[in-house]
Amino acid sequence: MARRHLVTVVNAHPSVRMPHAPIREAVERVLVAERVPSGEVTIVLVDDEELLGMNRRHLAHDYYTDVITFPLEADPLEGEVYISVDRAREQAAEVGVRLGDELRRLAVHGALHLAGYDDANDDERRRMTALEDRYLRS
Repeated sequence: MARRHLVTVVNAHPSVRMPHAPIREAVERVLVAERVPSGEVTIVLVDDEELLGMNRRHLAHDYYTDVITFPLEADPLEGEVYISVDRAREQAAEVGVRLGDELRRLAVHGALHLAGYDDANDDERRRMTALEDRYLRS
């Protein structure tokens, strides 16, 4: 069976525009490697305030975050990943990487959630981080 994935990147940040291809390719790499047979994933780049509002409305969390993933359908996979460009910019500066690299990491993180991974405890977080590193190196 051929694997078919549609990955769309949407720049919804009010002022920052990022290239779509590197983000899209990183997510496609995860979906193929994790053997997701088909799916549609939308990556939406937003600002801090938009993601804070989503965090409050959908998760009842009253704090800024870098990424929120919404799995909408399981088979075929359909999901949305919202990424705060503002948080990504701060995190990139903290660890000394480019903004685009941090956005790719967050997109991969969201794709891993859609593929069934969780990060609710330390062991799961370490596993996801190792997978992120692997997919970003490949």
